[in-house]
Amino acid sequence: MASARPCTRPASLAPLPQLAPSNGSTSPRWALAHARAASVVAQLTLAELTSLTHGHPGPCVGNTLAIPRLALPALCFYDGPSGLRGQEFVSAFPAGLHVAATFDRDLMHQYGRALGAEFRGRGVNVALGPVAGPLGRVATGGRNWEGLGSDPYLAGVGMGSVTRGVQDAGVVAGVKHWLLNEQEWRRRRDQGTPGEAVSSNVGDRALREVYAWPFMDALREGAGAVMCSYQRANHSYACQNSKLLNGVLKTELGFEGFVVSDWDGQMAGVASANAGLDLTMPGPGYWGDHLKQAVRNGSVSEDRVADMAERILAAWYYLDQEKEYPLPALYDNLEKHLPVDVMDDHAQLIEEIGAAGTVLVKNVNGTLPFNKPRFLCVYGYDAIVKAVPWKNHDRYGGGYEVNFGWNTLNGTLITGGGSGSTTPPYVVSPFQALQERVAKDRGVLRWDFYSEDPETPYVNADACLVFINAYAGESFDRTSLTDELSDKLVLNVAAQCASTIVVVHSAGIRTVDAWINHPNITAVLFAGLPGQESGHSLTSILYGDVNPSGRLPYTVARNESDYGPLLNGSVSFDHFPDSNFTEGLYIDYRAFDRAAITPRFEFGFGLSYTTFSYTALSTFLVITTALSELPDPNIPITQGGHPQLWDIVSVVRCAVANTGDRAGTEIAQLYVGIPDSEGDDDTTPVRQLRGFSRVGPLDPGEAREVEFELMRRDLSVWDVVAQQWRLRKGEYSVWVGASSRDLRLHGSLVVE
Repeated sequence: MASARPCTRPASLAPLPQLAPSNGSTSPRWALAHARAASVVAQLTLAELTSLTHGHPGPCVGNTLAIPRLALPALCFYDGPSGLRGQEFVSAFPAGLHVAATFDRDLMHQYGRALGAEFRGRGVNVALGPVAGPLGRVATGGRNWEGLGSDPYLAGVGMGSVTRGVQDAGVVAGVKHWLLNEQEWRRRRDQGTPGEAVSSNVGDRALREVYAWPFMDALREGAGAVMCSYQRANHSYACQNSKLLNGVLKTELGFEGFVVSDWDGQMAGVASANAGLDLTMPGPGYWGDHLKQAVRNGSVSEDRVADMAERILAAWYYLDQEKEYPLPALYDNLEKHLPVDVMDDHAQLIEEIGAAGTVLVKNVNGTLPFNKPRFLCVYGYDAIVKAVPWKNHDRYGGGYEVNFGWNTLNGTLITGGGSGSTTPPYVVSPFQALQERVAKDRGVLRWDFYSEDPETPYVNADACLVFINAYAGESFDRTSLTDELSDKLVLNVAAQCASTIVVVHSAGIRTVDAWINHPNITAVLFAGLPGQESGHSLTSILYGDVNPSGRLPYTVARNESDYGPLLNGSVSFDHFPDSNFTEGLYIDYRAFDRAAITPRFEFGFGLSYTTFSYTALSTFLVITTALSELPDPNIPITQGGHPQLWDIVSVVRCAVANTGDRAGTEIAQLYVGIPDSEGDDDTTPVRQLRGFSRVGPLDPGEAREVEFELMRRDLSVWDVVAQQWRLRKGEYSVWVGASSRDLRLHGSLVVE
């Protein structure tokens, strides 16, 4: 039989095709990968083709079928986005949300590269991550911690950088979850409630400008696989939604790789095949022999099945995995085997990212950094490791069978729950790291990890540290952004200690207004989910070895009610439940700006042990000739979208100087206001993040020029009539500052 035939992509205003076969047009590398895949696919029988499109038993979380006669191995798929779950001698990296809090492109790339090296070392072909779905629309979303922040630009930089790192190591990045997977409540139709999964109903602009945006960056970096999500999208299941798969992903964004279902996420056979699903996991699902029958009766074309196989093999060839790739070395805890150690020196990187993503939000009168304190008191359940963390050998802290509905983890929190959790080789707790420091300084420690109201005060203590956490996991959404026991603990310690420092390890937003203004609470750190080196990362900040530069990747409100309809997911017991994204583009800080609500700590906020000034703002267009409003329809689409979307059209510059007395690094942030247009179906947020730069370290008095490059996409909106990105004519406002609310410089640029 013949391989899948290439087709010419439609012009931007032409109707979308029912099917979107791959054609390898993105790059010479993709073209070669598809040509090699097509030559193999042409030799496959129908039975082999259909067997290649679904999962089979094997050592991995997901396994394809080996075809020995053509030297095709079984491909190995494995969780997760922050480490090889359930294995020994692998690292537990910080969670995606913690990585986002670094606002550091280089660290994001190093993170992906180290992850990819561990996956490759254990013979995994496809790493299931990184994550930008959920993006964080719902404040209490149970899986927000797996993603890369609640702003599409920040998440996009993270998705692109991590994807590039993973694939630099030779592993296919399986970016997920495509698309609109923003709550856990009724994400599937088999969660004990009669009826279908929730339908995420969204308009065209928000679909592109918010939720698909981060995936564009991953695709541009060559992502070889995309995982489709469980829930329905505009009333059609995401893994059989032709508009999302054939239309947006494969045609509009030119995706050359393959679409794999979330595990047991396929909800129909013929519909999913024709809509653009290429591989169903973990078993045959609705395909197998049924797919052969569908081909024979004409319900699914043989070219479509060939296209599925070609896409899967093209991703394999794209990463050169046919060249001496390691065999899978993945084992159950009951299997006796020799150690397969892939940890390398990744602990050092994990510690660095752990510190870089720690956000200092309060620091009264220079409480921090410590100057060799001689007497510290440590309180709270989060200061030490959980006493019994391995009831599920795959997941630190707890598996689905025990963790449902947890608000906190009774032990220090380094990862969330579910398929994205990690299996650390060890955990350096905050108390362990503090003991190392205090012992070195010949000091004294007192501790109480269990009492809500510690009985014995120590008036000679230099400071009291209170450790609390906020847990979240797959399969359930959080019931609150706070918890009463932890708040009482903080207040009780503060009542008897004049310098109380609160450390919050959190799987997402954690409100703090129950105690943040207490006069004895002198410092507060949001320490995220930092991975196995948690204590070392934290003490490097506390003792000033590292000047904090982490920034909040979400908005922390004063009251839960400030999030309005975005606090909780849609809860419905209807047979066909809906979640209507009526807020459009207005999530997180955009919603707070629109409603003129003052947050407790805004998106992008974080303190340093020094201070910085901003001066000398300038803006100019790189392209001096008239810019067309729409990209040229005669230029072929490449993976990631129209090539002109990535053209640099403007540059913004400023100077940042260290005005304090300690060396430190600033995170300069660029926000842009896109002009509205008459007749808009929706307004545009007053400002949106469109750049950030890690400036430093700067010595006291040192200044450095910062340059932000604005691409066409950064200044464009999705035109729902033209069904294309439009660069509006007019005046664009430009702000540069230290957060979404701390805007130090203001200027403009004009597009004519």
